[in-house]
Amino acid sequence: MAGKLNKKEELIGVVVHYYGKAGVAVIKFNRDISKKEEVCFRGPSTDFSQKIDSIQRDHKDIEMAPKNKEVGVKVKERVREGDEVYKTL
Repeated sequence: MAGKLNKKEELIGVVVHYYGKAGVAVIKFNRDISKKEEVCFRGPSTDFSQKIDSIQRDHKDIEMAPKNKEVGVKVKERVREGDEVYKTL
């Protein structure tokens, strides 16, 4: 894992696919998450934070990603399958 895990972070999802040309990560969240929430992406070569500005499911914009469903999230940097997504508490 790149970087040091902050003790006040909660694992909330995992990247299952990445579309490089579109800059979109397909993420399966283990809890509901809304637009504008700040998340951190961590993996062997990934370590950055960003606010979620765009969430899509079945090619439609949604305001909240439902628990245990795969959604598309626009990301500002490259992510990789298996990267973990954390929420700062």
